[in-house]
Amino acid sequence: MLIQTRNRHATMSSNYKALATLLSAKMKDFRSEIPDTMQGFTQMAAATHTDGALSKKQKELMAMAIGIAVRCQGCLAFHAQACVKMGVTRAEFEEMLQVAMYMGGGPSVMTAAEALAAYEEFGGEKAAAQ
Repeated sequence: MLIQTRNRHATMSSNYKALATLLSAKMKDFRSEIPDTMQGFTQMAAATHTDGALSKKQKELMAMAIGIAVRCQGCLAFHAQACVKMGVTRAEFEEMLQVAMYMGGGPSVMTAAEALAAYEEFGGEKAAAQ
């Protein structure tokens, strides 16, 4: 669910799948409207999302923690979906939430709750067995 706030959109923690779909469509527009920028971003993302000293899964958890700390709703949608696809367990996700809360303070506790809702919406660990 999107709400209007002073010419900006903010999300409520109710439909991260729809948010991911909406943002994906806008990023598709970017690929045709600002292709050089998006090509650079895509290359950076591809280079980052490989196994190295840190696994792809560890890097994805880091990305989610940063998304929580900076309170990026779109990040919650995309990284929750990626975490589920990578098989992040609820225990792993919750430990990442602890770090994000620690680093981001009180506001990140609220965003961490939304991140958990997004993880569950994408079926994370089968949504904690319903």
